[in-house]
Amino acid sequence: MPNSLTQPTLYVDLDGTVIKTDLLFESILLLLKKNILQALLIPIWLLKGRANLKYQIAKRVHIPVELLPLNTEFHSYLKEEVERGRNIVLISASSEIPVRQVSDHLGLFIDAMGSDEGTNLKSKNKVTRILQLDPGGGFVYAGNSKADIAVWSEASEVILVNCKKSLAENLEHGSESIQHFDAPQSTYKKFWQAMRPHQWLKNALIFLPLILSHQLNQPSLLLQACVAFLSFSFVASSVYLLNDMLDLNSDRQHQSKKQRPFASGDLSLAYGYLGAPFLLVLGFTTALWLPREFVLVLLAYWLMTTLYSLLLKSLFLIDVLTLASLYTWRIIAGSAAISVVTTYYLLAFSFFLFLGLAMVKRYTEFLNLQNQGKSSIEGRGYGVENLQTLAIIGGGSSLIAVAVFAFYINAPATTGLYSNPLLLWSICPLLLYLLWRIWALARRGELDEDPVMFAITDRRSQLSAALCGLIIWLAI
Repeated sequence: MPNSLTQPTLYVDLDGTVIKTDLLFESILLLLKKNILQALLIPIWLLKGRANLKYQIAKRVHIPVELLPLNTEFHSYLKEEVERGRNIVLISASSEIPVRQVSDHLGLFIDAMGSDEGTNLKSKNKVTRILQLDPGGGFVYAGNSKADIAVWSEASEVILVNCKKSLAENLEHGSESIQHFDAPQSTYKKFWQAMRPHQWLKNALIFLPLILSHQLNQPSLLLQACVAFLSFSFVASSVYLLNDMLDLNSDRQHQSKKQRPFASGDLSLAYGYLGAPFLLVLGFTTALWLPREFVLVLLAYWLMTTLYSLLLKSLFLIDVLTLASLYTWRIIAGSAAISVVTTYYLLAFSFFLFLGLAMVKRYTEFLNLQNQGKSSIEGRGYGVENLQTLAIIGGGSSLIAVAVFAFYINAPATTGLYSNPLLLWSICPLLLYLLWRIWALARRGELDEDPVMFAITDRRSQLSAALCGLIIWLAI
């Protein structure tokens, strides 16, 4: 059997090599969630160098290393090498504090080292450290980025882990001893997935004021509503990126959310850091074509969703009240885009309807958690003991929504818009059927965790919605 005396030492990078993520990016997000005021000190820490930045953040946050996504194929290779007797050293430009924690968790390395307060253990600094440990050379190095070229140039063997194709081709021209550990990469597809374009369907609520004011035949107003839809969608996607980045640890413990691009490590957090502000600017730039009131509503929506991601999501009941408000805010945005006044009946109906659906969302989430033998999840103000409370409040909110719609039918403003408003009463049993069915499915554990998307894609819900639309058309 080969042993450590006959095999050169294998030095292994951490970020993007052993794990599919970057510890500095993860640490910044943890600091942002823990103390946003301390996060404002990042530029000051950076003035003293990247090493100091990493050190200052690392001593303020704790990374749950057991949740970090691994490059599974390369991880299996490392375990095989350990069994063969090879010495493996973990050497990373990340702060030494979390690097040693990862090393202790994996149990594969004879030593682990990272950047300290004064030295950024990257590129030439990493080469110098390795040559101090292995003065005779002849070591093997595994990495993934351009910063590793200086190390590879001194290594006797090169191991590439998920390198970009152009980098791999350049290295192959200069070395004959190269191993590859490549996972399928589809960055653009994963970024599109992280933007959650399917959630843009929810922004169709923006068209509701245009439809209910019977001005759908006005091309200019229809164009304004379409621009508002795009603007809102860009800003919403910006928030989705931020939300997924802040929720990494809780998503990694979730049955389905752990497959999200950032949580799984399939998409670099760098795309989130760049993509979120880009989409935000794109959304507000698009909004400049619309009335000033719409821009203000959009700004309020962004502030509310950002506050939700940073704080409100973890507060009992406050989170679902916020979600319901955000859906109603889409209707207000639609009114502002075409400069029409939205009736309070519509806003009240929307709020209670989506409050009930938000309760279903939480109910389903924690019912699934209960079925997995868990009682709570990180970052939520709920536990499985709140299931009955969610069902009672959610069911009541759904009934209130239908009651508000009934009051809307008899309102003077409504009778002036419809030639036969009595027909609208037939919508009430359809709404009751839809909402009660959703709750029945949720109680049986047969509902997806996003009831709004379920209602949009479910055949019976689509048929019921089509019947509601037909009734409204006949009532006009």
